[in-house]
Amino acid sequence: MFFKNQKLNLLSNQIKICKKCRLWKFRKNAVPGEGPANARLMIIGEAPGASEDESGRPFIGKAGKFLNKLLEKNKIDRKKIFITNVVKCRPPKNRVPEDDEINICAKNYLEKQIELIKPKMILLLGNTAVKTFFASFELSEHHGKIIKTAKRLYAFTYHPSAARFTKIRKKIEKDFENIFELVK
Repeated sequence: MFFKNQKLNLLSNQIKICKKCRLWKFRKNAVPGEGPANARLMIIGEAPGASEDESGRPFIGKAGKFLNKLLEKNKIDRKKIFITNVVKCRPPKNRVPEDDEINICAKNYLEKQIELIKPKMILLLGNTAVKTFFASFELSEHHGKIIKTAKRLYAFTYHPSAARFTKIRKKIEKDFENIFELVK
């Protein structure tokens, strides 16, 4: 375990000083992610927001507060899961990350995080995260579902930032209930 933690810490330090794509020019802090190296669940969003960029921690703004409520409601301890994003630096004006930025970050960091942590399940939040792993999937058709691959389970729902729309908020809440009911 110590060795795995050491490798994850080294990777986090590499992320914090990364200049592999243009996003580093706009960040205050890279946001590698946080959680234990032996997490059974990994949650992956799109990109850090303003609060995350300020602090260097994932999902601590409005979307993070909603995510925390969803986790609590479903009896999931945030301290026992690894939370990160597809890209580790905030895109300017909170735009959607571009394909080259996603590819660079996923290949250099996200895939290595998954390889080190070896989660049993990955919960993908939002279109960017879903498309990074399943290019042909439409989130509107797959939200709330779980797909089993040879290595792990993947679950899908909307990004918590979309909860500002009441209709989507209800879908996210229902998706979390369904997903975590299926894996209990």
